Amino acid sequence: MNDNGKKPYVVDIEDLTIANENFRTASWTGDFLQMTLMSIGVGSEIGLEVHDDTDQFLRIEQGEARVVMGKSQDNLDFEAEAGDDFAIFIPSGYWHNVINTGDEPLKVYSIYAPAHHPAGTVHKTKAEADEAEAAEHRE
Repeated sequence: MNDNGKKPYVVDIEDLTIANENFRTASWTGDFLQMTLMSIGVGSEIGLEVHDDTDQFLRIEQGEARVVMGKSQDNLDFEAEAGDDFAIFIPSGYWHNVINTGDEPLKVYSIYAPAHHPAGTVHKTKAEADEAEAAEHRE
């Protein structure tokens, strides 16, 4: 899969999301918006994170999840169960995590406004994504 950003793009997003086998793939990156695809393994998670300058929209195309959010990483006072066809809205500044609670890979697409990852980002595994995030914070 390539990043199809900065040009018009029409796609069956459900098929694209379910076909993605990488933990994270940037599928379209523009100047003010980005769409990534995620495949989160059974028992795995996105990982607790916060985006101070980005609102985020997630949609689950396959699987079951527990969603937690809060204003601080020590006070995740929002929790919800979500599954196929659920949308998750994450305001900037909220700590959040999405945990796969099902028995199949959790297939999600994420829309960031503005873009959060470099165009063309592919993280095959969560470990690879964690290392890239850590390297970005070291810079």
